[in-house]
Amino acid sequence: MPAFAALALLWGCSFTFIHIGLQALTPVQVAFWRLALGAATLLAISAATRTHLPRTRRTWAHLLVLALLLNAAPFTLFAIGQQSVSSVLAGIINATTPLATLVVILAAFREERPTRARTTGLLIGFAGVAVVLGAWRGFAASELAGVLACLGAVACYGVAFPYSRRCLAGSGEGPVALATAQVLLAAGLMLPVLAITGAAPTAPVTPTVVIAMLALGALCSGVAYVLNFRIVAAAGASTASSVTYLTPVVAAVVGVSVLGEHVRWNQPVGAVVVLIGIAVSQGLHRAVAARIARSDSSRSSG
Repeated sequence: MPAFAALALLWGCSFTFIHIGLQALTPVQVAFWRLALGAATLLAISAATRTHLPRTRRTWAHLLVLALLLNAAPFTLFAIGQQSVSSVLAGIINATTPLATLVVILAAFREERPTRARTTGLLIGFAGVAVVLGAWRGFAASELAGVLACLGAVACYGVAFPYSRRCLAGSGEGPVALATAQVLLAAGLMLPVLAITGAAPTAPVTPTVVIAMLALGALCSGVAYVLNFRIVAAAGASTASSVTYLTPVVAAVVGVSVLGEHVRWNQPVGAVVVLIGIAVSQGLHRAVAARIARSDSSRSSG
């Protein structure tokens, strides 16, 4: 599916764009311009498709919460984190979002019960995180702060996704309308923060920085939302969420080839362990085994 590949590419490249943006901008400035450009893009898409913004106060109130948890806070935290950790490591940490989401679902939603598969998957996944981080080596103070900032961003996602499912599933609003309003609110939330911390760049803004920020905002925070919603509509939410398996790969390839970053052996190994944990927690291993069994059965009967 071309949309799926494009989404994995955009979200995987976002960590490289953040790294480039930080060459001239503060983390708050990177987050603000990412959201402002994303909001402008989504408003243009809404106008072109004649999509109306949500009409009820209740929907706007829930979107304000999501704007903080899905956009303003995590975008700022990832930018803070990437001041001291590589785009490769940030991309791999981002891949743990399904694990954080599962922890929140099991803790906050009574209808969801921990199963053996979910518990096993979480244990495998968090062991993978320890391998990715190279926990046995310890951390310098600056690197630890960067890792914690990235993990904080993932924790925001972990709370936001089940909140969105519970509070907006029956809103009756279309996905483009919700995304546009959400990103617009997030840009508004970042505006006073930008005013307090300062809007002046920290270094000359080069054409490379401008291009990176345009790509980060218009593509990764604008067009990517539309692609994600199209995939959900065409193939379902589970297929859309599996883009998580590809974004760290893209982040690693782009980080090494474009930024010249180095990858330690434990990072790809730990990433594979994390993805295995996610697959086990979501029951994907059983689905694959069942599909193989059906295929073998059909061949033998034929």
